[in-house]
Amino acid sequence: MFGYVKSILGTKTAETKLDTAIATKTDHSGPSHTHRDLRGGSLRAAVFGISDGLVSNLSLVLGAAGAYPGHGVVRLAGVIGLLGGSFSMGAGELISMQVQKEGFERELAIEKRELELNPVYEKEELKALYRKRGISPELSEQLTEEIMSNPKLALDTHAKEELGLEADSLGSPIQAAASSFLAFAVGALVPLIPFLSGGASRTDVLISVVLAVVAALSVGFILGKLIDKGGIFSALRQLFVCAVTGAVTYGIGTLLKGSLG
Repeated sequence: MFGYVKSILGTKTAETKLDTAIATKTDHSGPSHTHRDLRGGSLRAAVFGISDGLVSNLSLVLGAAGAYPGHGVVRLAGVIGLLGGSFSMGAGELISMQVQKEGFERELAIEKRELELNPVYEKEELKALYRKRGISPELSEQLTEEIMSNPKLALDTHAKEELGLEADSLGSPIQAAASSFLAFAVGALVPLIPFLSGGASRTDVLISVVLAVVAALSVGFILGKLIDKGGIFSALRQLFVCAVTGAVTYGIGTLLKGSLG
């Protein structure tokens, strides 16, 4: 937060005061670091899309293979699952992101109106926030004056400090929907590949399982590295989920085989 506030100050005196405040609150002796930008929804949509596509279509094709491994049946089920799931994920992401964005925009509009109607109250509120974070009353006063003198900066700051929102990082519903659609399709295609020829032999089932295992481990490992939670653990977790769902649906399909005869 201090770096964000410092960027809007234009006087040497204010910068010196803020540097002093920072020095008392932070320790710069450690190594520098960077953060990944996880806002906007596209990354989340892609992550869930690949995982859902892999798990759901693996379960579908294995269940169909166990129940009725007839010519073209598994392929048809897998293709329908891929298309239906992709459109469903894309549409759901589009709607959810649009509703979320509209909700954020509504809150920003409310905050903007409050700044116009009650600037004194909003100024005191911002000063109180800074004092609560350990900034001196004098510096809090100067920071608030600098911020409130710029309407756009005032709105951005109040939105971030009070609502946890950043006006320019609400995300694109269309981009998130496209990411979700494509990611689900990619994930769903992997276990379907051996059945595209129309067969559903034990060899095809085995190949599908092997491809799904490799994909699950790869996706899990990448996700683990992405969020710094440990690639091996994340890979094994992803594999476990795929293995359990695939085994359960294949077993159910095999049990139902006689009743579908």
